[in-house]
Amino acid sequence: MTGRQRERRHRRTGAAVVAAGFLAGAGLGTAGCSGGDAVAGDSRGGDAVVALRQAAGRLVEAGSSKARTSMEMAAGGTRVTIRGGGVYDFRKRMGQLKVLLPQDPAGAAKRRPITELLVPGALFMKNRGAGVPPDKWVRVDTRTLSDGNLVTGGATDPFTAAEVLLGTRTATYVGRTEVAGTGVRHYRGTADLGDAARRASEGNKGPLKAAAKGFATADVPFDAYLDDEGRIRKVRHRFSFLNGQQKSPVAVASTTLLYDFGAPARVRLPRPDDIYAGKIAEE
Repeated sequence: MTGRQRERRHRRTGAAVVAAGFLAGAGLGTAGCSGGDAVAGDSRGGDAVVALRQAAGRLVEAGSSKARTSMEMAAGGTRVTIRGGGVYDFRKRMGQLKVLLPQDPAGAAKRRPITELLVPGALFMKNRGAGVPPDKWVRVDTRTLSDGNLVTGGATDPFTAAEVLLGTRTATYVGRTEVAGTGVRHYRGTADLGDAARRASEGNKGPLKAAAKGFATADVPFDAYLDDEGRIRKVRHRFSFLNGQQKSPVAVASTTLLYDFGAPARVRLPRPDDIYAGKIAEE
């Protein structure tokens, strides 16, 4: 199989790598995405839009952190949740997560966590299943995914989640609260993925541009919680995702929690021989 053929196959199957596989055949309702409030700021919250657009830069200044993620998808009358955890280096734009898939509804054996390596423009997965040997990695070019890997991997890349806020158009300061014992400022607003792509770092321009075109809407409502240094402690995005299996969009809520800033975040990429080049079974 040539490199071009592998790329085409990954492009076809990539958007169903994790998230869409759980939704196949399910009856899904239309995702409702409301617009944000008018821009607001006060002496406690500062200018909301400015603070939110600066948040990704504050993470780069922090260097690294630990991360927990969750992704919830409405499927019929139930809600499917995929959880993950790991570390992320904001300066190198690299991270490693262990993503835990939901139990198979058919009662099959407990699924092994998927190890994901997040790098600019690519997603590597181990324990992928679908005919991929357990000791091999699958590589997906995130620039070819219609969601820019905001949904596909079952966890939004923490730095990409932060750079979505670069597209903040409207936002309001909600008030002070706490996240995991840390005092934070709570903001609520709407970001535009096209604007985010234009302002994003080089590695995220392509994926965010693809997402702006591929989602049901480029508008992303969010809730963001920034600490007193302007760093994201928690951000929750609500996407309207078209997975190609239903006419109605799928409601997806992606939450990223960041903590323990400065924690070691060593990521080693797989060797070329460890990357699977065969066929990935449809799920």
